[in-house]
Amino acid sequence: MAYVLAVNWTAKEGHEVEIHEILGILGEASRQEPGVITYTTHVDPDNPREFFIYEKYHDVSGLEAHQETSHFKEYVLEKAIPLLESRVRKTFVDF
Repeated sequence: MAYVLAVNWTAKEGHEVEIHEILGILGEASRQEPGVITYTTHVDPDNPREFFIYEKYHDVSGLEAHQETSHFKEYVLEKAIPLLESRVRKTFVDF
C-alpha cells in the first residue's frame, strides 16, 4: 500500500528564495531514495511564499527512512523549519 504525504509550507516574509533553493536540493536528493515513488515540489504562482510538497512512498517505512536521511535532517530540520511561518502535513494511503 503506497503512503502519501502532502505538505504545505509558508515561508516567513523575505525567505521565499531560500526555501525555494532548499526544496530544489531536498527534492533532488529525496528522489534518489529507494523507498520514494514520487517527490515533487511546487510553489504558488500567485504567492511565492506558499509551497506544496507531494511525497509518495512504497510504504510507511519509506517515509520513516526518508526522515532519517542526512539531507532531510539538514535541509528540513536545520535549514527550512526556522525559515517557515507554518508547516502543515497530511498523510494518505492508496485504496
